[in-house]
Amino acid sequence: MVQAAFWFALMALLVKLATARGVPTMQVVLARACVTLLLSAFGLWRAGLRPLGSRTGLLLLRGLFGSGGLMCFYAAVHHLPLAEATVIHQISPVLTAVVAAIWLRERLEPRIVTGMLLAFAGVVMIARPASLFAARAATDGADIAWPFVLVGVLGALFASLAYVAVRALGRHEPPLRVVFYFPIVTVPLSLPFAVREWVWPDLTGWFELLGVGVTTQIAQLAMTRGLAREPAGRAISVGYLQVAFATLFGVWLFDAVPGPWSWAGMALIVGSLVVARR
Repeated sequence: MVQAAFWFALMALLVKLATARGVPTMQVVLARACVTLLLSAFGLWRAGLRPLGSRTGLLLLRGLFGSGGLMCFYAAVHHLPLAEATVIHQISPVLTAVVAAIWLRERLEPRIVTGMLLAFAGVVMIARPASLFAARAATDGADIAWPFVLVGVLGALFASLAYVAVRALGRHEPPLRVVFYFPIVTVPLSLPFAVREWVWPDLTGWFELLGVGVTTQIAQLAMTRGLAREPAGRAISVGYLQVAFATLFGVWLFDAVPGPWSWAGMALIVGSLVVARR
């Protein structure tokens, strides 16, 4: 799961770089899906596994949830600073524990509820909607596009549903097949939107899109193996390391130093994960 956190953070960085060059979000989603589809199909063939599994319906549902989370997360990465977009997506561990309690009957303890309250308080501090924060500190940096904060939260919810689906599939399906069904759903969903907004990338842009797909494939396999061996809420909580990686990338390449409110919100969200993890 630590490896998955690093590769997911690198993937988010490549998404930020590609969209900054003018590549539409849905085109990045399609590129990632096409690369992961080819890599997953090759992996299935090399392992001698059939594409059809014993729980095809749940595999497709996992793909649908994952696609929704992917589209929302990429939109948030495009419109928000990298660190903030990443940390908002990291409320998914707390949501995962709640969804797992409902879906898989895993135990839901009071600390999970406490963690959820802290996480959403952190999201509000990052978004700082004008109705709640009429006077914003002048030193807090650029305004946050709070509607895309809500998009990021929706992406975290979709991701939590996908994680629990992966957890349910981990005992019945091999990781390669679980990963394969993600792009199987994402490609047809994103294709019409990507074609309508298509922008032809330059050579660097193509390498960035290829990198998005490759880093995603590595991260997905690492995550799937981790989820198959640990309870869903505990395994995903390791992903808060992705926040540290994303913050470093943002400061290094975009000079995007989070402001005081964002730091406070990020601290609350990471704190919520620590509370939920203990």
